[in-house]
Amino acid sequence: MIKKKENNTEKQILEAAKNIFQQKGMDGARMQEIADTAGINKSMLHYYYRSKQKLFDAVFKSAINLMAPKIIKIVETDEHLFDKIRSFTNKYISFMNKHSFIPTFIIQELNRNPDMIKEVFISKFDDSISEKLKKQIEELVEKGGIKPIKPEHLLINIVSMSIFPFMAKPLLSAVLQKNEKQYKQLINERKMHVAEFVIDAIKIK
Repeated sequence: MIKKKENNTEKQILEAAKNIFQQKGMDGARMQEIADTAGINKSMLHYYYRSKQKLFDAVFKSAINLMAPKIIKIVETDEHLFDKIRSFTNKYISFMNKHSFIPTFIIQELNRNPDMIKEVFISKFDDSISEKLKKQIEELVEKGGIKPIKPEHLLINIVSMSIFPFMAKPLLSAVLQKNEKQYKQLINERKMHVAEFVIDAIKIK
């Protein structure tokens, strides 16, 4: 019972921290506000996480731990590259839509703590994962299955097109004159749009 209660408390803390970090960023977040949102006192919060940085890292790593297996599973399948692209954009954009704080976290931490970012990603995505996808792309190019393109450029195209709308949401929603509900709908449409745009750019017609 005690262990279950502790797990529930930690989940409450991580959820509260995620919401506050998403709203105010690392610098603007306050431990007291996170404690209040989690429904606990500040002493209890410090019992679980001694500093805001440790809490920030825990929230970030928790999100990456949820995302990494989904991406790895897609890459490791024997599906055609086009099906992998469709699966990736669908799951990646769906995940980011649910955890929209992650892109901001990554940018913040790339400036603040780049070693931590590298450590988190390297621990989840080993070389064999990227090499398998790279090899598949190179083989398709060699066989004439897709237009000549470096695997690195293809991956950058897919990821950047998927993640940019989350990072530039304030700007894009204003320029496109979309309210919160309309912007979410636009993001949902991109699950298919990004995949088909990329596939159309590389397939042999």
